Amino acid sequence: MTANTPQPSWRKPAGAFLIIAMIAAWAVLVSTAMDYATGAPFVVEMMVYAVAGVIWIVPARFIVVWMETGRWHI
Repeated sequence: MTANTPQPSWRKPAGAFLIIAMIAAWAVLVSTAMDYATGAPFVVEMMVYAVAGVIWIVPARFIVVWMETGRWHI
C-alpha cells in the first residue's frame, strides 16, 4: 500500500445501515397506520401504499449524498 492510496470511508457502511434501518422503520410505520384504515376502498389503500412506497426515497437521497460527499445538503 502506498502513501497515496485513499483510505476506505466509514460513511458507506454506516449509510447502508441507516438506509436499511430507515426502510424497516418506515415499513412498520406504514403497516401500523394502515391497520387504522381498515374498511377503506381497495383503490384508496393501493394509492396510499403507492405513495408510501415512494416517499422513503426523499430521506434516503440525503443519506446517499452524505455517504458520497460527507455533507448532508445537495
